[in-house]
Amino acid sequence: MRVYFRYAFKETFSNLWRNRMMTIAAVLCVAVSLSLVGSALLLKQSAAQASVLWQQGTRVTVWMQPTASASEITSVRSQLTSSPIVKNCVFYTQAQDLAEAKKLLPVNEWSVLSVSTMPTSFRCTPTVPSDAFLVQNTYQPLPGVYQVTTPGSQIREMNKVIRVLQIVFLALAAVLLLSASVLILNTIRMAIFARRREVSVMKLVGATNWFIRIPYITEGFIQGLMGAIVAALAVTALHTWYPLHNEFQLNTSALIGTNAVVLIVGVVIGSVGSAIAIRRFLDV
Repeated sequence: MRVYFRYAFKETFSNLWRNRMMTIAAVLCVAVSLSLVGSALLLKQSAAQASVLWQQGTRVTVWMQPTASASEITSVRSQLTSSPIVKNCVFYTQAQDLAEAKKLLPVNEWSVLSVSTMPTSFRCTPTVPSDAFLVQNTYQPLPGVYQVTTPGSQIREMNKVIRVLQIVFLALAAVLLLSASVLILNTIRMAIFARRREVSVMKLVGATNWFIRIPYITEGFIQGLMGAIVAALAVTALHTWYPLHNEFQLNTSALIGTNAVVLIVGVVIGSVGSAIAIRRFLDV
């Protein structure tokens, strides 16, 4: 067993050194590919986190009729307060809504408004962001309610953009992983081709198939691992030094999880690429 491991260790690093230019190229390709994969995973997590934070800020406004009676306003208030789909509400008087209109509208528009013509309103946060439309449908028909508005189109558009970004990131990751696997496969094939006569001699003297295969599998494993380590360092540098808005900032646990995925994927594609190369190009 000791002889077996000594042989595997010696032949693995001998192959890596003999084909050092191809090894460096394979490691760099894996590193670049996995750096992009890791970056895509970070961006995907950032986009998902930002989406949750944006949706948490979803606000539904229940506008009352300017002529709504005190009992109608009280009835709507009590129903909003007791509703499980509404987290909290803030009541705006007619004077407060007029003051806000002055901030948002041009002078020629708000100048025709008065306190008596302004509606009162309830600014509410749904318990779950997706409940915004349910709140709208529930309170729109109530007496004294003029209109219930939600940022519905903005929510739908934001979710659509997030889904498209996630699909693009995942597709990019798949393509890059495939390209890295192919390069490792080609590197192992070159190593097998360079030592084809030695392999034939080993078979003639009775070497087992796995005795011959192990150095090549280990070579692919090491190439994938080295590339993954470089990629993990690049992803860490990106996370540490690239400035992002607060809602996109990820915590350290997300970085550790992403780097763990990068390392695992690097080892897997290195081992799988070398195994495929052995199966195709090494007749043992």
